[in-house]
Amino acid sequence: MGVDGKVALVTGGANGIGRAIATRLAADGATVAVVDLAPGDDVVAEITANGGTAKAYQADVSKEDQVVNAVKAIVDELGPVQVLVNNAGLHPDPPTLIREMTFDFWHKHLAVDLDSMFLFIRAVLPAMEEAGWGRIINLSSASVYAVTPAGGAHYVAAKAAAGALATGLAVEVADYGITSNAIAPSTVRTPGALHLGGDAMLDAVKATQAIKKIMEPTDIAGLVSFLASDDAAMITGQVLHVDAGATRVN
Repeated sequence: MGVDGKVALVTGGANGIGRAIATRLAADGATVAVVDLAPGDDVVAEITANGGTAKAYQADVSKEDQVVNAVKAIVDELGPVQVLVNNAGLHPDPPTLIREMTFDFWHKHLAVDLDSMFLFIRAVLPAMEEAGWGRIINLSSASVYAVTPAGGAHYVAAKAAAGALATGLAVEVADYGITSNAIAPSTVRTPGALHLGGDAMLDAVKATQAIKKIMEPTDIAGLVSFLASDDAAMITGQVLHVDAGATRVN
């Protein structure tokens, strides 16, 4: 897929979609830095057992000092980051209405779902600009483009901004050979989704899709690997929908 030899940083890479992305990039030849608040030793062991190269870094992605320190450690140990996948995020669990939210609750979610993207982008951009090549991929959500159950407005707001951040950044970095895109998945079978709504929720989402199949993390990972490759050099400023035909965006 053209990521062989690249250094890729995946936030939230210890579980769910992030884990699938990390293992796919490694399988396609990238050296992967798995950054997560949770230990990433399991995914690193899986990647290594399959002949890939990866290293885990624990950090709270919403904290500026921890992001800066994590990126510095990655550069020192693996080399400059060439592919950044901003995947880390919080599920809207428990569902909370705006009128019932504290500002601290609101900010905690936006800090992880959105501020972390800004922090990592800012940390890796100088090296990408110097190299004249880079890939930035934000994880948005199909919930931005669909009517969603009450109690998740904070999540939808952050995910809408994640897409806008990617599209807005694209022009800023284009002259440096860097592309910036977002992916908007529908609900995917992950531990977080199962905890939030179980199989009943996944079945309900499936019923809204053109392709009647519950989406898996690997359905997202392949597109990430493509966007990270030279084959996607002319794709930038886009929000790409991976939702089995659940939404229609004009």
